[in-house]
Amino acid sequence: MRATTVTTAVLFTVGAVSPAPSPAPLTTAVSAERIAANDNRAPAGRLRDGVLTIRLEVRAGEWHPDAETDVGVQVRAFGEVGKPLRVPGPLIRVPEGTEVHAFIHNTIPDAPLIVHGLHTRGVGAGADTIHIPAGGVRELRFMAGAPGTYYYWASTRDVPVLAARGGMDSQLSGAIVIDPRGRPAAGRDRVFLIGRWGVPIAPAAVDSSGSRLVINGKAWPNTERLDYTAGDSVRWRIINASSLVHPMHLHGFYFQVMSRGDEKTDSTYAPGSPPQLAVTERVAPFRTMSLTWVPVRPGNWLFHCHDNLPIDRNSHLPGAPPASATAHHVGNHAREMMGGLVMGVHVRPKGSMTVKPEPDARRRLRLIARVDPGGTVSEPAYGFAVEEGSRSTPPAPLLPGPTLVLKRGEPVAITIVNELPEATAVHWHGIELQSYFDGVAGYAGRPGRVAPAIAPRDSFVARFTPPRAGTFMYHTHMDEVRQQKAGLSGALIVIDPSATYDPGTDMVFLITTPRHDPTSPSVFLNGSASPPQLEMRAGVRHRLRVINLHTFRPSMRFEVRQDSALVTWRAVAKDGADLPAPLATERRASQQLGNGENYDFEYTPSVPGTLRIDVTTGAGVVLVSVPIRVR
Repeated sequence: MRATTVTTAVLFTVGAVSPAPSPAPLTTAVSAERIAANDNRAPAGRLRDGVLTIRLEVRAGEWHPDAETDVGVQVRAFGEVGKPLRVPGPLIRVPEGTEVHAFIHNTIPDAPLIVHGLHTRGVGAGADTIHIPAGGVRELRFMAGAPGTYYYWASTRDVPVLAARGGMDSQLSGAIVIDPRGRPAAGRDRVFLIGRWGVPIAPAAVDSSGSRLVINGKAWPNTERLDYTAGDSVRWRIINASSLVHPMHLHGFYFQVMSRGDEKTDSTYAPGSPPQLAVTERVAPFRTMSLTWVPVRPGNWLFHCHDNLPIDRNSHLPGAPPASATAHHVGNHAREMMGGLVMGVHVRPKGSMTVKPEPDARRRLRLIARVDPGGTVSEPAYGFAVEEGSRSTPPAPLLPGPTLVLKRGEPVAITIVNELPEATAVHWHGIELQSYFDGVAGYAGRPGRVAPAIAPRDSFVARFTPPRAGTFMYHTHMDEVRQQKAGLSGALIVIDPSATYDPGTDMVFLITTPRHDPTSPSVFLNGSASPPQLEMRAGVRHRLRVINLHTFRPSMRFEVRQDSALVTWRAVAKDGADLPAPLATERRASQQLGNGENYDFEYTPSVPGTLRIDVTTGAGVVLVSVPIRVR
């Protein structure tokens, strides 16, 4: 039962709050209080006899999302009374059954404060909105409610969702974690809140340029470095308090999604339920997710958003120099070109563990990055060619990237040859391999052996043994927005040792960004905005391998229709991992896609006729279609 009482610490009239003036321009702060980044490790307030007493206030200060010596910007932020301001706001973390006794002080001299999220969680629980006039204080009590991952937020304007905030109000968010009764928070349980600075932007927006995106108040390369030992059990809680979709990708390992939620509710998957494995998982605006994973191979790894614009260092604060036009010629890609929603993960060997060398390759390939006709200096056309023995792909055009078909358990050595006028690197997305071969130049590997960028007229040998059959992808991990759009990506299919690959029934659908026009509403499907007709055979089971490698459209759907109706297919895999039987179900042929995700489906057309594959926006606007003749 919900027990909430609210008392007023200062006298004011309760009623509708008039909208505050528009937020102040985004300007560099001068002589303001310095705001500290909050790593969300230490809970705020004082917990005694089942009651958490917490005193919060909102003040303006100077926030530095990059290095503390870099340019700052003025924002409003939460802090505990008598303590520094924090971005994100102080962590409210309590056991189930706790009563929260909160005081919130609005120190803003000329605007009201509207606070959301300080209420009881659980089915049927309301969502109180707290209105505090300029200079006012509100006191409130509520029971914490159901365990889960939640958040609170505020604005000086009476807006319904976080998306309408911007500028000075953009960082008024904080995490709330309610731990199950009798189960104290684990030491390895980390909370990461994604925030966004900039002008207000609609959740359906596809262009995040002009934004500064942060994790726990900092943008890469100034985000926290996470340190683990091989074999650790890792649990992360992700809160997307921004207005953009973020497909979060972990290099080198699978994670298991444990729960999903939002500001009001959290749905935890039952213990013993089939594991929902992924290497990339789409986190929608204002949503939460918790995940677990076990690092088993030492080295340096990345966890980042796979929407490339938020991790491209393409935005700057007022007063800061803009990104260099020659950024693709930097010395260290990972540290100098990536930005925003990126975290570095270092896994130490356990005890006397050593990194075993890859076995001698039973198969050798050459993957050649080449210049394709039709590009320019600012909008290049690049592509991959493959050579194996006397066999090679056609020299041009190099779009789409060639599909690489490998076998499970067969060691392979892939020599990446760079014939481009600039450096590059290749990431084997979803493949469980040693860190040195992961493809993040200047970061992957370990101390004393860090993977280099592949300079023009140079090469690099990637060695790995695919441990499972499934659908994967490979793509450049150097100046991603530019080089992936140019054409440096492709499908990677791993089959069982006794299997053969038949592209007539095992069909790859690679979704990428159009060359030369990043603002185009269309996408490329298998290298074309107008793909040629495909064929299927009635009564024959087909496998559809859907790969999303678009650089900036994290909200799309892939659908198969007969006339206007969706057909029915069976889901079989996600990110290269087979779905357990309870999840491998028949369903309507419509799948939401995040960048860096892939899905496998089985479909058997029953009668001859015509089908159509559509790739649409999240709202259903068709971006590209391909007809299918069933014979």
